[in-house]
Amino acid sequence: MARSGPTPGAPCDLRLLNATTADGRTLAVDIQAGRVTALRDPGETREALPRAARTLDLAGALVLPGLSDGHVHLDKCMLGLGWRPHRARGSVRAIIEDEKAFRRTSRLPLAEQGAEALLERMLRGGTTSLRTHVDIDDVTRLDHLAQILDLRARWADRMQIQIVAFPQSGILRCPPVAEYLDEAMRMGADLVGGLDPVGIDGDRDGPLDAVFALAERHDRAVDIHLHDAGETGLDEIDAILARTAAAGLGGRVTISHAFALADADDLRLGRIAERLSCAGIAILSSVPGGRRCPPIPRLRELGVAIVFGTDNVRDCWNPSSVTSMIDRAQLAAYRFDLRSDADLAALLEPITAVPARVAGLGPGTLSPGVRADLVAFDAACAPQIIVERQQPVLVVAQGTVAVDRRGPAGASSRPPAP
Repeated sequence: MARSGPTPGAPCDLRLLNATTADGRTLAVDIQAGRVTALRDPGETREALPRAARTLDLAGALVLPGLSDGHVHLDKCMLGLGWRPHRARGSVRAIIEDEKAFRRTSRLPLAEQGAEALLERMLRGGTTSLRTHVDIDDVTRLDHLAQILDLRARWADRMQIQIVAFPQSGILRCPPVAEYLDEAMRMGADLVGGLDPVGIDGDRDGPLDAVFALAERHDRAVDIHLHDAGETGLDEIDAILARTAAAGLGGRVTISHAFALADADDLRLGRIAERLSCAGIAILSSVPGGRRCPPIPRLRELGVAIVFGTDNVRDCWNPSSVTSMIDRAQLAAYRFDLRSDADLAALLEPITAVPARVAGLGPGTLSPGVRADLVAFDAACAPQIIVERQQPVLVVAQGTVAVDRRGPAGASSRPPAP
């Protein structure tokens, strides 16, 4: 029996036959007008199905909802330029100043500098939604935001893009920024960003007061970078928790990086995690190297919403170009020595269901009525996708086939299950 959306029985634009779900079911997926309209059991004969304008046989490929990147910087990316050796050193402040020096001399539009190339790579890897931070400071002012808003409009049929107005140079240290952030909300930015109140602005309360005041004034969500470590960072998390409750922003706040959580003992971590969970505050991690990565498996155990993101890609902060969210999940598996099927499969949640819920993009599951963003992998199960760092064999973005690597006959190369 078909499980149908709002137009049951209607002809569809695209039908995916023999799709295997993460829980092992085999289904046909009907897509119409950019949305999933029905999930059909294999018992329905092809003759009884409504007409489909196009049919693809996935031959048992494993189908997931489109992948989501919870934290990227489209405006910083340099994939469109020649190789630039990484030279940033020292503190976060020093890296910010190095980046601003680069931007003062750069004249290329952001799309040519690397934003478009990054989006293309991400789509090929199965990413169909993302949250990007865009610098708002005394150098870029609102120009980068305007360019990314234009890029979002041009990519709307392929990628859902949320934009965070991000005060990279601080709010108190860079006086024009508060006004720019206010205007950014009116221009169409989706979230108010923030950054290391103490480490950048030297004041825990002032920058947080400004961020939450803007969020309340414009009815926007909040996403704050926290690199500050140790007691300073943990105190900032406490302050964010208090302001989230006071502003009634439960479920609408993300703390990106949250390096200080790596410095908390288990007792303190448990207390903070309980409050984060109750407040609906998500923790975003790029699963960084070194000692600053929050204890992701423990936080998940304690009920905290975890989201993965790429963060910096070939920019002044990092020369890396790891853009696949499957690769990001594999980094977490490697870092935390996760080997069981259950632990590996759970790593799909921070790149599908959790970021979709956090960003308000829907359930992040394969179900009737959702936007038809789907990825298919030549794998027998979800853990195989992660440990083999697979590329999708098919990417469907808003009901349109964006990537098809299934081979000339569209057949799976996966051997039959024993």
